[in-house]
Amino acid sequence: MAQNPQTPPALFDRALLHMRQRRARVQGPASFLLDRVDEDMADRLAAVMREFGAIADLWTPGEGLSALRARFGTVQRIELDAAGEEKLPLAPESLDLVASALALQFVNDLPGVIAQIRRALKPDGLLLAAMIGGDSLTELRQAFAAAEAECEGGVSPRVAPFADLRDIGALLQRAGFALPVTDVDRIVVRYANAFALMQDLRRMGAANVLIERRRTPTRRATMLRMAEIYAERFADPDGRIRATFDIIWLSGWAPHASQQQPLKPGSAKASLAEAVRKAGKT
Repeated sequence: MAQNPQTPPALFDRALLHMRQRRARVQGPASFLLDRVDEDMADRLAAVMREFGAIADLWTPGEGLSALRARFGTVQRIELDAAGEEKLPLAPESLDLVASALALQFVNDLPGVIAQIRRALKPDGLLLAAMIGGDSLTELRQAFAAAEAECEGGVSPRVAPFADLRDIGALLQRAGFALPVTDVDRIVVRYANAFALMQDLRRMGAANVLIERRRTPTRRATMLRMAEIYAERFADPDGRIRATFDIIWLSGWAPHASQQQPLKPGSAKASLAEAVRKAGKT
């Protein structure tokens, strides 16, 4: 069957993502990124001077967002299911707040999911989310590419492509959100070596889930060369390597008459040309 041209190509095996996230919860997750986002989520919500009734936590891994439960008590958790479905079980205009942490980077149809969230929000409802993006894991990506090119004569997909800040802002606007805001929190984590970083990624349930990932085990020589290249290019003077994580924060409101509105074209009380003329006379 031919693929619907309106449907974006699938990049992620979300069923595999579900399995790995469940395994990470059993084995003991590496939660330092999620803990930081959870704390920042609490701070950002504290700055919003209003209460929210119906709230959903969308696909946040692990135990979800404790900041939401601590402040609001009752929160609807929407967990990633075994099939990795991206159709949200949300009625139109049923929620006051949708929050999500470290989940949207693994969505195949991100524009579609953001549009679904917009439809599920009541007027003046808020989307507040954090996702991995930007230059995250650029060091690991470069080290793997160089090692595979040198040892195997080709490069395979290792690190997921991440959205940048401008992409996310444009998606919010396209979905019809009012007052869209995006910003980036860059976190640099240091490790003893590349293998320690990869172990943490497995404990996050965030190892390679690309559909086009390599299905055969990587040669030992390639892995060792990758670790050498990583250390050569991205180590501090004490020998520890750096790993970059860019957390993209995004927020937007379902439109409501009470919100600030931009001025209509031609409604300004003074023209730019007149202001320039006056400035030239001073």
